[in-house]
Amino acid sequence: MESIIRENPGKKGGDASGTFPVEREGNNRHHRIMVFHGMALAEPTGWAIYIIFNVIKMGRSNITIKEIARALNISKSTVSRALSDKHDVKPETRRRILEYAHNHDYHADFMARSLRSKRTRTIGVIVPAYNIPFYSIAICGIQDYAMQQGYHVMVCHSSERYEVEKKNVEALLAADVEGIIISVARDTALNEHIYKLRRKGIPLVMFNRVMEDFRVAKVVVDDYYGAAEMVRYLIRTGCQRIAHIAGPSNLLLSCNRRQGYLDALREAGMASTGEWIRKGDFSIESGSKCMASLLDRSNNLDAVFCVCDAVAFGAIRTLKAKGYRIPADISVAGFTNEPMAELIEPALTTVGQPIYEIGETASRLLFSQLENPDLPPEFCVLNTKLIIRDSTRKPV
Repeated sequence: MESIIRENPGKKGGDASGTFPVEREGNNRHHRIMVFHGMALAEPTGWAIYIIFNVIKMGRSNITIKEIARALNISKSTVSRALSDKHDVKPETRRRILEYAHNHDYHADFMARSLRSKRTRTIGVIVPAYNIPFYSIAICGIQDYAMQQGYHVMVCHSSERYEVEKKNVEALLAADVEGIIISVARDTALNEHIYKLRRKGIPLVMFNRVMEDFRVAKVVVDDYYGAAEMVRYLIRTGCQRIAHIAGPSNLLLSCNRRQGYLDALREAGMASTGEWIRKGDFSIESGSKCMASLLDRSNNLDAVFCVCDAVAFGAIRTLKAKGYRIPADISVAGFTNEPMAELIEPALTTVGQPIYEIGETASRLLFSQLENPDLPPEFCVLNTKLIIRDSTRKPV
């Protein structure tokens, strides 16, 4: 098996909640997604992950089951059962077969097996951008569960563009994936490509960024509760003028986080004004611009709650550039708990999401549909928790 990550030499960046590379040093496997099991996927534009189950090169031959059987004087069916890890092969025979196959670099002919069984045993995953830390970790959860079921994973990303997302769907359908897990791009407002999957009877799960009015299986966190809890914490630290940098209004998570912010202020008798809210796009750059805009209109803010960690990173960058002390002058809080959140200065207070579990749960829901297509769509809401660090004041 080989795995290759190729980059399109065109546009880089533009990610929705961070611009940090996928590969990270260290022992945490959730932060490294260089190795997957799957098939090659060519994306027409933007970035692409090429997840390669088998690399066939000109001039290189692969030993076959027939050749192994002839060399060991064993029937082809016995060799096939041993290589498929069936239990009706004598241990010594299995050892000889596996040893010979290993020594001669045997690998299964995935395409031939798919044609015989009329099943690809492959699922597709579409994410807004694979270099967003949230999605690199979630993909690990998806893949690990899929591998336990004996499936491969094909991953592509939309470059945060609706038109590319539609092409991703077409590519996965052309590859005959058995089901699709998707988190939509930030500008996805239309859903015809999603309806197409339903019409074709393709099992589908949406996660993180989901469409509210679309009846499919979904996995999200309690965005409303997480946001409200964070704002209540800021209030307990003595903050009274709390701004919010929101996300795109077409996405359910943005709306829920904004409503949690507003309701927490209302509970405390602190009405928010329009001057205290800005709409960003999940990127560091939008966080910087929105923070600058907030400071231009109001110089007496004492806290800002951001829709995601990347936006908070941008807000911190602007505040530092303008000479503000964090948190002495302004507290900053995010949402996600990306790996970088504890590494920046000051370390970011944020709402933690069970990212790996989100991916694993999405994968579990998809395989439940594969086993029973008549299951009603399940809506899973996972809990969040406050991660208190140095970018916010201490409770008074």
